[in-house]
Amino acid sequence: MSLCLLTGSSIVQSAAYQRDSTTIALLANSMDWAKHRWRKAAAKCHLRLDLQSFLPACAIVEEAGHHDDTRARQLCAGLQDGEIALFDKAYVNFDHLYELACRGVSWVTRAKDNMSFRVVRKLRSKPEGKVLRDDLIVLKTPKSRKQYPARLRRVVMLVEINGKEVEMAFITNNVQWAASSVGALYQARWGIEVFFKQIKQTLKVCDFLGHSKEAIRWQLWSALLLYVLLRYQSQERAWPHSFARLFTMIRGVIWDRIHLPDLLDFYGTARGRWRMRAAPEAAFLPGFAPVSYGTATG
Repeated sequence: MSLCLLTGSSIVQSAAYQRDSTTIALLANSMDWAKHRWRKAAAKCHLRLDLQSFLPACAIVEEAGHHDDTRARQLCAGLQDGEIALFDKAYVNFDHLYELACRGVSWVTRAKDNMSFRVVRKLRSKPEGKVLRDDLIVLKTPKSRKQYPARLRRVVMLVEINGKEVEMAFITNNVQWAASSVGALYQARWGIEVFFKQIKQTLKVCDFLGHSKEAIRWQLWSALLLYVLLRYQSQERAWPHSFARLFTMIRGVIWDRIHLPDLLDFYGTARGRWRMRAAPEAAFLPGFAPVSYGTATG
């Protein structure tokens, strides 16, 4: 996914990263190390997702007791000047946001409902389209003002969610983008929800083989590694179908000696190549003996 941002005089293409976390429910009676709530246990995966390649750039797997903003610095440690960070308001930490701004990283997030601020300049005199307000603000709370002494940009827009337009307020440190780009960037962050859904449902990150902290971590890391390998094959072979179909097809032939690139090339086409056929013995029905390959039977 390549993001093109409208500015006052040109179109700029930048690398954008989304950071978020997902909670994975565990069995409380056998996983005391991951106690989350009363009679509940959970692990949490913090992730920084590259929205251009749709690949994870940084991941932290741990118990779910930590608040999201405690891992914000670790997730953004690799961001460079000119890149973009997108995140939900759970990651809002003004001290960290000011560090990102000083490093030349642009960021967009939702403004908290209780954020205290003062408007110092209106960038838009009246509502236009879905953009209701576009202001430069400074924080009023002494602690927040000390953590972020510079000006912020606050954009209020109508955003469509589940077929309905909802008013949302966003804050960013970039004053050159068009106001519509600020809302478009935040909407792009929903891509990470698709990623978490693919990891949990398609790769079956819900049933665990072990109960210890290391066992849970290894299974989650294995799922992320498998995801990267499948995405690599999808990119290399220009796979036109869904990620779920790719995983299902490869899982069906995982125990066959097959050349994967050829399989991805002919799937769903009529090029005259060999086709997969069901082998009766594979079902182990009565009367069908499994075929023996390469053995010296009498």
